[in-house]
Amino acid sequence: MDIEKALKELEAALKEELNSIKTIEALQDLKAKYLGKKAELSLMMRHMKDLPDQDKPTFGQTINQAKQRFSKHIEHHRKTLETLKLNKKLEKETIDVTMTAPSYRLGTTHLLNQIIDDIEDLFIGMGYLIKEGPEIESDERNFEMLNLPKNHPARDMQDSFYVTEETLLRTHTSPVQVRTMLEYGGQKPVKIICPGKVYRRDDDDATHSHQFMQIEGLVVDETTSMSDLKGTLLAIARRMFGEDRQIRLRPSYFPFTEPSVEVDVTCSKCDGKGCAMCKHTGYIEILGAGMVHDNVLRMSGYDPEVYQGFAFGVGVERLAMLKYGIDDIRHFYTNDLRFNRQFK
Repeated sequence: MDIEKALKELEAALKEELNSIKTIEALQDLKAKYLGKKAELSLMMRHMKDLPDQDKPTFGQTINQAKQRFSKHIEHHRKTLETLKLNKKLEKETIDVTMTAPSYRLGTTHLLNQIIDDIEDLFIGMGYLIKEGPEIESDERNFEMLNLPKNHPARDMQDSFYVTEETLLRTHTSPVQVRTMLEYGGQKPVKIICPGKVYRRDDDDATHSHQFMQIEGLVVDETTSMSDLKGTLLAIARRMFGEDRQIRLRPSYFPFTEPSVEVDVTCSKCDGKGCAMCKHTGYIEILGAGMVHDNVLRMSGYDPEVYQGFAFGVGVERLAMLKYGIDDIRHFYTNDLRFNRQFK
């Protein structure tokens, strides 16, 4: 048998058939025909047993070289078919880059969240942790552990939404402070802020809402003083209203702090000179604060003979209204896009 001649004829037949193959599926069938177990090329190997021993290596090498050539022909044709298929697909999916693109109105972070993010950024830079807690809270953590026992007259200041006799929608984020102090077991310093929603029974109008946002802060350690509190409050005022702002502290009363203060900031409209906006005082009230009451520390596991601290609470809506001159708190909750788009 003239193996070289037979292989050339077989290779020529393969090339001729490849020219008529138009699909990958047909190419697979052709590959089986020429390289499969029952293909003529494979059957030629049966003649090896009839050859002298010295001719067998050359015969086997010749067959293997032919298989490699056949495989290359088939693989080359496969790549050609895949390229043609891809080009046809691209022709159908061609995009006209000169067409005018549709315009989409992009949303923005809600103004209240912008204020919260800004304050969080300030306090993270000062080494504070951000703590959150549940909006349905126990009466004990919401009131009693904050020095507001049952029948305390100050509870009237925060008329509440009760779920059961012992649970309610939290009236402030102070329970998060209690939870954190209990978690620390009275054994290590606390330095946190607590942003979140709070709820109080109130008639909704331009300046009141039954639901609003609040950010409270708490620091407890062995050395914190009233001067540290004042410096922290000044940092908040200047971050929100400008580096030239000043603050003043006025004596006040909160059951969970002693002493307690109301914090005012110089009016940004008149720069502290006095105008209708600040009722000609030069100052506008922004938040309440004070040194943590000994009873609160004691009930949360801290020894007031060793530890002391300060706390403050600010309404996010109030900050936003003062900063941007917004005259109605209801704008924050009506989802009016004309209002929201002003604060991108």
